[in-house]
Parts: sequence; structure tokens; C-alpha cells
Amino acid sequence: MSQTNSPDQGSTLFIILISCVATIGGFLFGFDSGVINGTVRGLETAFNAKDIGSGFNVASMLLGCAVGAFFAGRLADAYGRRAMLIVAAVLFIISAWGSGIATSSGEFIVYRILGGLAVGAASVMAPAYIAEVAPARYRGALATVQQVAIIAGLFCSFLSNYILAGISGSAENVLWMNYETWRWMFWVELVPAVIFFLALFLIPESPRFLVVKQKKDKALDVLCRLYGKAAGSAKLQEIDSSLAADHHKPKLSDLYDKTLGRVRPIVWIGIGLASFQQFVGINVVFYYGAVLWQAVGFGEEQALLVNVVSGALSIGAVIAALLLVDRIGRKPLLLIGSIGMAITLGLAVVAFSTGSLVTDAGGNTTLELSDSMGTLALIAANVYVIFFNASWGPVMWVMLGEMFPNQIRGSGLAIAGLAQWGSNFLVTLTFPILLGGIGLAFAYSLYTLGAILSIFFVLKFVYETKGRELEEMEG
Repeated sequence: MSQTNSPDQGSTLFIILISCVATIGGFLFGFDSGVINGTVRGLETAFNAKDIGSGFNVASMLLGCAVGAFFAGRLADAYGRRAMLIVAAVLFIISAWGSGIATSSGEFIVYRILGGLAVGAASVMAPAYIAEVAPARYRGALATVQQVAIIAGLFCSFLSNYILAGISGSAENVLWMNYETWRWMFWVELVPAVIFFLALFLIPESPRFLVVKQKKDKALDVLCRLYGKAAGSAKLQEIDSSLAADHHKPKLSDLYDKTLGRVRPIVWIGIGLASFQQFVGINVVFYYGAVLWQAVGFGEEQALLVNVVSGALSIGAVIAALLLVDRIGRKPLLLIGSIGMAITLGLAVVAFSTGSLVTDAGGNTTLELSDSMGTLALIAANVYVIFFNASWGPVMWVMLGEMFPNQIRGSGLAIAGLAQWGSNFLVTLTFPILLGGIGLAFAYSLYTLGAILSIFFVLKFVYETKGRELEEMEG
């Protein structure tokens, strides 16, 4: 594979570089999703929000994610993939600053929803952009870098939360310039957000979007830079031929098969992939990790440190997926992940079911486990995270970015993204209620059921996309 910029040979290095710029959106996706983890106690103190209030403060961003994913998918067909990423970068900057400066729960929620719009847009546009510029032979690996970036963002948010809380003593304590530590946890995000915004002006628009907009000269120029002159010209014809015969603009109604009188099956598969990724409960660990581990007896510092370890393990797992996704394929990884998560979640349920509730002098209730059961819960939860990040974490986004035909990719991503973030919102909002009322064992039983059902979903409905060009995808 050449790494030159020869017009006759194209440039693998150029493809990798522009894909990496797009994945900064994934880093911010992860950072913005994970930073809330260490700030929950500070938010509860600052805004006097408990249980459902805390749940909504955390989950409020996800409402924005659902809306952002849906409209980014739709607007990307009109204004471009890169344009939507630029809008996302601006929203990341506004949200990071505003979340830290907020003086009330309502104000905080508004800024978190703006951040959610950014996360939602980046979550669907970054994998779509990468899929539309990368060759089929290593498209999966490059798209998986998006998940590496997401986990790296989570890890960096956990690490910065841990460091800042260590300096001040707690997320609730004042750190610098008379501002509480939890505010600085949000402001750290400003650095990568500004870098993302500036870097996006250095990458080209998706060539497939340019063909859809009938800007074939610009599309050819980009394709030649990506693949070389001969391959670029041939690819331009393939893309053009894959679009609707009448070359109409993509629209949401394209998802409906008028001949069969029903929604295209590929849409339901996309919704299923997006929803099951959340119904296994992964974001309970991401958003409430510190609270969860404090609930089973860990101190705040220990709980934040466990998050850092979990983040590091996640990065290793995603790298394994990166190496395997274009070798053994998407479907086998999903199946292995589903089985592994079902087993580890089941073990966590066993551990949590043996605990007893203890209320301290301050009225705080925690789940007390024996040393052996506490160890089992800790190991099971971290192995579960490894299975997720070696399978469903990256592969779901890889498949959503590549599985839809060119004509309906934006609309398909809009619906799947809405389903993904809607499911995420439901799981995140209900967890504090389950934690405070029914308990961890029941909550994890629901996530175990989600993992078991995902096994049958993968076996029956998911088809392999490894090695197939985007123009070969069928609706």
C-alpha cells in the first residue's frame, strides 16, 4: 500500500490522517460521556439533586444525543459530513464551558443537551465519514479507531477527574480560582474540542456526498487523492451507479420500500444493533462507575481509580478488535461479545445478590459485599467491559457506518442513531431508580437478559459486511 501523494497511486497515509481527524470527534464523544462520572457527587451538592434528579442531570445529555444523531444524519445529506462535524465541534466547545460555569440544574441541563447534540452528531458522522473515505480492505480497522478514540476519551476523562479530585480532595471542594473541582473537570474538555474544530478545516468532504450532490469534479479530485487517478475514476462511476436511478436527493422516505410496502429490513437491523448495544447496560459503567463502586463499599478515590483501570483495559480490548475486525469479520466478534457479556453480567448478578444494605450515620445506603463477592463483582465487571469493547463497542459503529447503501446512508444513520441514544437515555435514566430502590442485582439481571437476547439477534439477523465495498451494500 503506497503512502505517497502520487496522483497515480493515491495515499494510504492521507486516508489514515483524515480518518484520525474525524476520530477526534470520537475522543470528545468519550470524554463528554465519561466526564460526568466523577462529577455526580459535586452536581448533587451544587444543585441539590438526588436519585431521579441526578439521573436526569446525567441522562439529559442523551436527549441531545438522540436529537443530534437524528438531525446530523439527515442534515449531512444536505450539507455534508464534514460540515456536521464542524457544527459538532462548536457545540462541544460551548457545552464544555457552559457545563462548568452553570449555576443551576436547569442551566446545567441546557448545556449538557447542547453537548449531547455534539456527541450525537459526532457518533454517527465520524464512522460514516471514515467508511466513505476508506478502502474496503481496511475500512473496519480504521472505523474501529473511532472506538479507540471513544475509549481514550473516556480514559482521559476518568484520569483527569481522578487527578483533579486528588489535588483538591473531592469533586465538591474548591480547586482553582474559587471554582469547585467538578467545574474544572468539564473545562478540561475545551482543549481537545478546540483542536478538533481547527483540524476539521484541513480534511476534504466525503467523496460519496459530493457525488450525491452532483459535484463530480470535486468528488473525482478527492477520490484521486485517496485511491489514485485510475482507481479514483473507476470508483466515481461505481458510486454514481449505486445511487437511485433518477438521482433524486436522499430523503427519509427512501427507507420505505414502496414495492414491498414496508420499511426496508436493513433499517430494522440497524435499529436492533443500536439498541442492543445499550440494553447490555454498558453506559451504567461509563456514567455511574464511581457511584456504582461506592455503592459496594469503595471510597471515592478508590472508585475513581477503578474507573481509570477499567478505561485502560477498554483501550486494550478495542485495539484487539481493531486487529481482528477485518480478519475474522464483524458477525463473529459480535457473537463472541454477546456470549462473554452474558456470562460476566450473570456473575455480577450472583455477586450483588449476596450483598446486604447498610445505612451510615449520614443516611447514605451502600451494598456491603464479602471480600470474595466484592472481588468477583470487580473482576466480572471489568471482564464484561473487555468483552464489550472487543466487540459491540466498536463493531456496532463500524457496521452502522458501512451497512447502508449510499442512497440511504444518511437517513439510515439518523434512525439508528436515534434508537441508539434513545436506548442509552432509557438505561441511564432508570439506573439511579433501580440502584436506590430495587437494587444492583435486579438492574444487572435486566442487562444480562439484554446480552442473552443479543446472541439470538446476531445469529438470526446480522449479516457479514467484511471486505464488501459500500457500493455493494443492499437495502
